[in-house]
Amino acid sequence: MVMCGLRGSEGTRRRRWRQWQRRRGQQATVPSLSAPSAAGGMGSVQRVLLRMLAVLSLGVAFIGVVTPGLPTTEFVLLAAWAAARSSPALHAWIMRNRLLGPLLAQWQSGRLPRRAKWAATASMTAAGTFAALTIPHRLSVLIIVACMACVLFWLWRKPEP
Repeated sequence: MVMCGLRGSEGTRRRRWRQWQRRRGQQATVPSLSAPSAAGGMGSVQRVLLRMLAVLSLGVAFIGVVTPGLPTTEFVLLAAWAAARSSPALHAWIMRNRLLGPLLAQWQSGRLPRRAKWAATASMTAAGTFAALTIPHRLSVLIIVACMACVLFWLWRKPEP
Protein backbone atom coordinates (compact mmCIF):
# COMPACT_ATOMS: atom_id res chain seq x y z
CA MET A 1 0.00 0.00 0.00
CA VAL A 2 2.83 2.37 0.75
CA MET A 3 4.25 1.85 -2.74
CA CYS A 4 0.91 2.88 -4.25
CA GLY A 5 1.01 6.09 -2.21
CA LEU A 6 4.52 6.87 -3.42
CA ARG A 7 3.58 6.18 -6.99
CA GLY A 8 0.54 8.43 -6.69
CA SER A 9 2.55 11.35 -5.37
CA GLU A 10 5.22 10.81 -8.02
CA GLY A 11 2.52 10.81 -10.66
CA THR A 12 1.22 14.11 -9.28
CA ARG A 13 4.73 15.56 -9.42
CA ARG A 14 5.16 14.41 -12.99
CA ARG A 15 1.80 15.93 -13.97
CA ARG A 16 2.70 19.25 -12.32
CA TRP A 17 6.11 19.19 -14.02
CA ARG A 18 4.47 18.71 -17.44
CA GLN A 19 1.96 21.50 -16.76
CA TRP A 20 4.75 23.86 -15.70
CA GLN A 21 6.77 23.07 -18.82
CA ARG A 22 3.76 23.51 -21.09
CA ARG A 23 3.14 26.96 -19.60
CA ARG A 24 6.72 27.87 -20.36
CA GLY A 25 6.45 26.41 -23.87
CA GLN A 26 9.01 23.67 -23.35
CA GLN A 27 8.98 20.03 -24.26
CA ALA A 28 7.30 18.01 -21.52
CA THR A 29 10.12 15.65 -20.58
CA VAL A 30 10.06 14.48 -17.01
CA PRO A 31 13.27 13.79 -15.12
CA SER A 32 13.40 10.79 -12.86
CA LEU A 33 12.31 11.87 -9.40
CA SER A 34 13.83 8.90 -7.61
CA ALA A 35 17.33 9.30 -9.08
CA PRO A 36 19.52 12.33 -8.39
CA SER A 37 18.95 15.30 -10.66
CA ALA A 38 21.10 15.33 -13.78
CA ALA A 39 21.70 19.06 -13.35
CA GLY A 40 23.52 18.84 -10.07
CA GLY A 41 23.50 15.21 -9.00
CA MET A 42 21.23 16.18 -6.14
CA GLY A 43 18.75 13.89 -4.44
CA SER A 44 15.15 14.78 -3.72
CA VAL A 45 15.83 15.30 0.01
CA GLN A 46 18.51 17.87 -0.80
CA ARG A 47 16.18 19.63 -3.24
CA VAL A 48 13.45 19.80 -0.61
CA LEU A 49 15.87 21.15 2.00
CA LEU A 50 17.20 23.76 -0.41
CA ARG A 51 13.66 24.75 -1.38
CA MET A 52 12.77 25.14 2.29
CA LEU A 53 15.90 27.25 2.79
CA ALA A 54 14.91 29.42 -0.18
CA VAL A 55 11.38 29.99 1.10
CA LEU A 56 12.56 30.64 4.66
CA SER A 57 15.27 33.05 3.47
CA LEU A 58 12.78 34.90 1.30
CA GLY A 59 10.41 35.22 4.25
CA VAL A 60 13.17 36.55 6.51
CA ALA A 61 14.20 38.97 3.75
CA PHE A 62 10.67 40.37 3.51
CA ILE A 63 10.55 40.72 7.29
CA GLY A 64 13.93 42.46 7.11
CA VAL A 65 12.46 45.13 4.85
CA VAL A 66 10.38 46.48 7.72
CA THR A 67 12.54 45.43 10.69
CA PRO A 68 15.48 47.68 11.51
CA GLY A 69 18.74 45.83 12.00
CA LEU A 70 17.65 42.68 10.15
CA PRO A 71 19.49 42.43 6.81
CA THR A 72 17.55 41.91 3.63
CA THR A 73 20.10 41.61 0.84
CA GLU A 74 21.91 38.61 2.26
CA PHE A 75 18.70 36.65 2.63
CA VAL A 76 17.53 37.54 -0.88
CA LEU A 77 20.86 36.35 -2.31
CA LEU A 78 20.65 33.16 -0.25
CA ALA A 79 17.06 32.57 -1.42
CA ALA A 80 18.02 33.07 -5.07
CA TRP A 81 20.98 30.70 -4.72
CA ALA A 82 18.93 27.98 -3.01
CA ALA A 83 16.00 28.36 -5.41
CA ALA A 84 18.28 28.13 -8.44
CA ARG A 85 19.49 24.75 -7.19
CA SER A 86 16.17 23.33 -6.05
CA SER A 87 13.14 24.88 -7.72
CA PRO A 88 13.16 26.38 -11.22
CA ALA A 89 9.67 27.78 -10.66
CA LEU A 90 10.61 29.57 -7.43
CA HIS A 91 13.83 30.89 -8.97
CA ALA A 92 11.91 32.18 -11.98
CA TRP A 93 9.41 33.88 -9.66
CA ILE A 94 12.20 35.56 -7.70
CA MET A 95 13.89 36.72 -10.91
CA ARG A 96 10.58 38.04 -12.32
CA ASN A 97 9.72 39.92 -9.13
CA ARG A 98 9.56 43.64 -9.89
CA LEU A 99 11.55 44.59 -6.77
CA LEU A 100 14.08 41.77 -6.52
CA GLY A 101 14.52 40.66 -10.12
CA PRO A 102 16.39 43.62 -11.66
CA LEU A 103 18.80 43.90 -8.74
CA LEU A 104 19.51 40.15 -8.75
CA ALA A 105 20.05 40.16 -12.52
CA GLN A 106 22.58 42.98 -12.17
CA TRP A 107 24.21 41.18 -9.25
CA GLN A 108 24.55 38.01 -11.33
CA SER A 109 26.15 39.98 -14.15
CA GLY A 110 28.73 41.33 -11.67
CA ARG A 111 27.37 44.88 -11.63
CA LEU A 112 25.63 46.89 -8.93
CA PRO A 113 23.82 50.22 -9.41
CA ARG A 114 25.08 53.30 -7.58
CA ARG A 115 21.73 53.65 -5.80
CA ALA A 116 22.17 50.21 -4.21
CA LYS A 117 25.72 51.09 -3.18
CA TRP A 118 24.54 54.29 -1.50
CA ALA A 119 21.71 52.42 0.24
CA ALA A 120 24.17 49.84 1.57
CA THR A 121 26.53 52.59 2.70
CA ALA A 122 23.77 54.45 4.51
CA SER A 123 22.41 51.35 6.24
CA MET A 124 25.88 50.20 7.32
CA THR A 125 26.71 53.68 8.60
CA ALA A 126 23.49 53.73 10.61
CA ALA A 127 24.14 50.21 11.95
CA GLY A 128 27.74 51.10 12.87
CA THR A 129 26.64 54.26 14.64
CA PHE A 130 23.94 52.36 16.50
CA ALA A 131 26.47 49.71 17.52
CA ALA A 132 28.94 52.35 18.73
CA LEU A 133 26.26 54.02 20.84
CA THR A 134 24.72 50.90 22.36
CA ILE A 135 27.45 48.26 22.70
CA PRO A 136 29.70 48.90 25.68
CA HIS A 137 32.43 46.47 24.56
CA ARG A 138 34.61 48.61 22.26
CA LEU A 139 36.50 45.70 20.71
CA SER A 140 33.21 44.24 19.46
CA VAL A 141 32.26 47.59 17.95
CA LEU A 142 35.67 47.84 16.28
CA ILE A 143 35.29 44.37 14.75
CA ILE A 144 31.77 45.17 13.50
CA VAL A 145 32.79 48.47 11.95
CA ALA A 146 35.94 46.94 10.40
CA CYS A 147 33.87 44.17 8.76
CA MET A 148 31.42 46.72 7.39
CA ALA A 149 34.27 48.87 6.08
CA CYS A 150 35.75 45.87 4.24
CA VAL A 151 32.40 45.04 2.69
CA LEU A 152 31.88 48.66 1.63
CA PHE A 153 35.36 48.80 0.11
CA TRP A 154 34.61 45.64 -1.88
CA LEU A 155 31.13 46.88 -2.81
CA TRP A 156 32.27 50.24 -4.16
CA ARG A 157 34.88 48.52 -6.34
CA LYS A 158 32.18 46.57 -8.22
CA PRO A 159 31.36 48.07 -11.64
CA GLU A 160 28.11 49.92 -12.23
CA PRO A 161 25.64 49.16 -15.03
